[in-house]
Amino acid sequence: MNNLLGLRELDAEDIRHVLATAANLREILGRSVKKVPTLRGRTVVTLFYEASTRTRTSFELAAKYMSADAVNISVAQSSVSKGESLKDTLRTLESVTADCIVIRHSSSGAAHMAARYLKIPVINAGDGRHEHPTQGLLDALTIADHLRPDTGFDFSGLTVAIVGDLAHSRVARSNVWGLTKLGATVRWCGPATLLPSDADRLPVQVTTDLREGIADADVVMVLRLQTERMEKGLLPSLREYSRLWGINATTLRWAKPDVVVMHPGPMNRGVEIAADVADGLGPGATVIEDQVHNGVAVRMACLYLLMDTGSPRVEDKL
Repeated sequence: MNNLLGLRELDAEDIRHVLATAANLREILGRSVKKVPTLRGRTVVTLFYEASTRTRTSFELAAKYMSADAVNISVAQSSVSKGESLKDTLRTLESVTADCIVIRHSSSGAAHMAARYLKIPVINAGDGRHEHPTQGLLDALTIADHLRPDTGFDFSGLTVAIVGDLAHSRVARSNVWGLTKLGATVRWCGPATLLPSDADRLPVQVTTDLREGIADADVVMVLRLQTERMEKGLLPSLREYSRLWGINATTLRWAKPDVVVMHPGPMNRGVEIAADVADGLGPGATVIEDQVHNGVAVRMACLYLLMDTGSPRVEDKL
């Protein structure tokens, strides 16, 4: 890989290689001193045009744990506020000798544009409604931990139901590409007004019936309502959405008894997911904190694979 722009561009072996590397690097997170010299002397710049807590923090920690310097660009306080274009911002960061750019942008395709302009690696941390590849990777690693350990990330026979605001979700798209390439069956389930127009062209089953969507599912992944991206009139009210589409202890009983419940965050408790389910008090296993933990390991793996020019064996670097 020269860049990580989306999971659609990767094949199954690429995805398994990243996940295996993340599983190896995750050992560092359990040490009392979380520091290895793997990327010493390298500089990672996080350029976020949208708000983020989990993704930006985990990328910065991932860089620091491998001894790279992490620089966060606050767009509101940068030259962007003076009208500087994305192209000029990117070239400026490359000129000050950044070694990798991690970019989040509200426009779909922004990361691909960055990759065309830059000679250094670009990692897509979420672009509009397009993709969020590292989220898809950490979700796959979390599913493997709980349902398919020691199988080489083979998800054949697993059914993953993704429920909620699919029209505005880049996480849903990355998970479709990532999970289906690993062998899983993916269902999208949500109100008709929150289904993307191109859903029929994706390798996914689509339904507007919640019970049908999560019936016998091994994994239920709950998506946040992205009200900041919505046009008016897509939903009658949040209360109505919660009543018809909210994931709670009652609706989860339609899934398998040992269902794994996931959420990419941030959560709207009491809207798309009940508080008791979010806290792990519902049926099955809620693994939201595991997702966050695995996010650091996955982002360490992505930085390592894109930036390291030494041995291809990660074990030699720890």
